[in-house]
Amino acid sequence: MEIFDQLANGFNGTNSSILMSLVAMAVSAVLSLVITKIYQITFTGERYSQAFVHTIIIMSVVVSVVMNVVSGNAGVAFGLFAVFSLIRFRSAVTDAKDIAYIFFGLCVGMTSGLFQFDLAVILTIFASLLFYLLYKFEYGKGKDTQILKVTVPENLNHENLLDDIFTEYTISHDLRQVETTNLGTMILYTYSIRSKNATKDKELLDRIREKNANLKVSLTYL
Repeated sequence: MEIFDQLANGFNGTNSSILMSLVAMAVSAVLSLVITKIYQITFTGERYSQAFVHTIIIMSVVVSVVMNVVSGNAGVAFGLFAVFSLIRFRSAVTDAKDIAYIFFGLCVGMTSGLFQFDLAVILTIFASLLFYLLYKFEYGKGKDTQILKVTVPENLNHENLLDDIFTEYTISHDLRQVETTNLGTMILYTYSIRSKNATKDKELLDRIREKNANLKVSLTYL
């Protein structure tokens, strides 16, 4: 990282702070491009937003300038924080990982704005590698809660009809609702379940259909 030190020492005169700010913005922009590329590779949500990608880059660059302004000036820092506290986002962030990427971009902008370019590069490389490895190896993977609806003929209805299937295929299950249907000749059970990672949805439904005389079974993801 000696190139950054040489660059900082090479700026002399009245324009040195402006030149250093330009370097900080350029570094934060380049590093935020790396961050957003990792975000695009590891994206697993339902709604991809190009605007969110642009936001990470813009916020990183803007924060690098803000940190340059407030460094060493507590009064300005408190004033800026008071202004930022008035900002409200129109759209809520639905994916928790998106919040991590926003914070990631902000931290890179902050370190660049403090002219800690070597630290900003190390942070970008290390955190990007960490995000990618977590995505690649699917660390912490688990299935979402699902809503299972099972129709059972009245003559086959008994309290523990599906207990053995739930024990084999699910981590947890809770009975949420019981109601009669088809003029009272059938019972509709509604469960909330969390399947095991190895569970295949079709296999689970087929096993239940063996128990409920092949009547309607539905599985809904929340």
